[in-house]
Amino acid sequence: MKKPEKDRLVAELKAKLDGAKALYYTDFAGLNVKRMTDLRRRLRKANVEYVVIKNTLALRAVNESGLVAQKLKGQTGIVIARDAVAAAKVLADFAKENDQRPAVKGGLQGKALDEAQVKKLATMPSREQMLAELGAGLQSPMAAFVGVLSGPLYMFAGALEGLRAQKQSA
Repeated sequence: MKKPEKDRLVAELKAKLDGAKALYYTDFAGLNVKRMTDLRRRLRKANVEYVVIKNTLALRAVNESGLVAQKLKGQTGIVIARDAVAAAKVLADFAKENDQRPAVKGGLQGKALDEAQVKKLATMPSREQMLAELGAGLQSPMAAFVGVLSGPLYMFAGALEGLRAQKQSA
């Protein structure tokens, strides 16, 4: 491969890395074409990009983009994600189903991650789920406060109804 072609590949990968919040390096040794296609399809559904490129070119692009670069060995694929948790979940699910360990290491917002941290990310709830839980947590005290405020109003309405019923019977 000639230097201009290498520079073009590095520039393309660097462009893909712009705006990425997470980067995972996966070991795809031992995966057949069917499994590799399945992994790519799952990642695409989660709006995550999967790139296979020479390790030296990948490191060059990652360093130029300002993300965390780690020394790579063997057959390595790069997972480029804007949602770190979604990508980690896809990788963890794929690893469980195929008895593989594709998530080797990674980087999240400029900090290096090891395999245990990637697994921890995979167990976290999604952003939407965390926002829903936050909303429910904020709504609960407000609903209780409304209940406390409406209690005396209902008691007053009940007393007026009782007084009306008493006057009608007399």
